[in-house]
Amino acid sequence: MAQLTNAQYDLLERAITDRRQIAVMRRGTEYVVVPSRLSLERGREAIQAHHPSGNVMTFFIDEVQSIEVVK
Repeated sequence: MAQLTNAQYDLLERAITDRRQIAVMRRGTEYVVVPSRLSLERGREAIQAHHPSGNVMTFFIDEVQSIEVVK
């Protein structure tokens, strides 16, 4: 996934605001996390998220295969 669509950005921003879980698929592994912010790091868009184990994770948009809001 090189770039998110406007609709995907809207869903992601809503998940951040509402503190809802998202499922992120990266390199064949699915992570269910709570996103805390969308930022720019080293010139790349990144999602900062908290894993239920307490770890803070960073997902670069250009490395992510898919993102879905968990309902």
